[in-house]
Amino acid sequence: MTTPERRTAVARLVQLLTVTALLAGLVACAGSGDRHVTVMVPWTAQDEFGAFYSVVEDFEHDTGIQVDVQVTRALTQQLDAAVAADAPPDLAVLPSPAAIAHYARRSAPDLERLDGKTVDPGAYLEPFRGLAQVNGATYAVPVKIDVKSLVWYDTETTDTPRTRSTEALHAFVRQGRLDWCLGLASGPTSGWPGADWIADIVLADAGTQVYASWAAGRLPWTDSAIARAWTRWRDLVGTATLKKASEVGFTEATQAMAAREPGCRLAHGARSALAAALRKEPRFDFVAPAARAPLEVSGDFIGMFTDDNPAARDFVHYLSGARAQQTWVDAAGSAAFSARTDGIVYRNAAQQRIAALLKPASGHPLCFGAADMMSPDTAAAFYRAVLDYADEGGDVTKLMDRLQQVQTSLGAEQVPQGDICSGPG
Repeated sequence: MTTPERRTAVARLVQLLTVTALLAGLVACAGSGDRHVTVMVPWTAQDEFGAFYSVVEDFEHDTGIQVDVQVTRALTQQLDAAVAADAPPDLAVLPSPAAIAHYARRSAPDLERLDGKTVDPGAYLEPFRGLAQVNGATYAVPVKIDVKSLVWYDTETTDTPRTRSTEALHAFVRQGRLDWCLGLASGPTSGWPGADWIADIVLADAGTQVYASWAAGRLPWTDSAIARAWTRWRDLVGTATLKKASEVGFTEATQAMAAREPGCRLAHGARSALAAALRKEPRFDFVAPAARAPLEVSGDFIGMFTDDNPAARDFVHYLSGARAQQTWVDAAGSAAFSARTDGIVYRNAAQQRIAALLKPASGHPLCFGAADMMSPDTAAAFYRAVLDYADEGGDVTKLMDRLQQVQTSLGAEQVPQGDICSGPG
């Protein structure tokens, strides 16, 4: 079986795992020795999983250590269940800084500290480096990052938008009579595409300080800057498109863009999220915010949940290194970017332009996605509010009051201690 065929077969196989099989596998692997590593990941898409698995294959070849990859669409729920059953994987992907803080701040932390021999925090960009730390100790390492503040379009059917500002996009959409490809349905996290977009508008219109205060729970949802972002999102997308989007899957919407379906010409979001539509590059291109404007970014981190398996530390060290990161971004179909500050080369034009946005020399402050900084309950309420707003419209003031009640009941400080936003240099 060739390597691409093997990756496809493995990807299809692991997607069939049930919760019971997953936990049983983790228990069976516990204490199996230092030549065996279990890792839980959320990457179910073939291209995304295949890119990661190419790194796994290299590691296994170089070290002789076997890596058992457990794939799940409901990572948070299944990881919580495994930890509660005292049968965690050796390693797991943590999709947000809030998740890192959740597992590291307990009285008996579930996450293990990563020492200087395992990772070199100085090798990574901010804010990713600081947000992987709790009380000055490193508990995770960023292995894949992306930029969310992008607008994508089909170069063969759509003129290039002149700028990424909200006002300019309003004019562009009106002039060209173009609609957005937008789907909000996404399983247990339905609503997240809208949450990302609203956060992006807050960041663009109100700036990094207001954005960071809101994401940290210090600025209330009822603040005018937050409420205004919701109405600006509705005005930009259009009421009819928004209502339809509440019932459309996110992947379905990106596929509609690739198929050039009528009324679907623009898309907002990260390259990784739109990978299914962007396979036909260079047909698709993007515009980013103007020079020195802040960017909303995202990242996936790896954390360690067992302390008695040296092979797990070896794998974390390997994943965070320049060689593995280069393999990851080079993999066919990969939409990954590296948080490393050194030695990563990007092969195609779109990758190069996005990677350049992440560098301090670009002048763009980088701000982690707001929902990813909130507690799981607050983020879930945010996503639910997006769906309600899209489907029903209604009074934004009442919606913000409801979200503020949720946040107040949970306490204001819900985010890691690192800076949410990091400026250039």
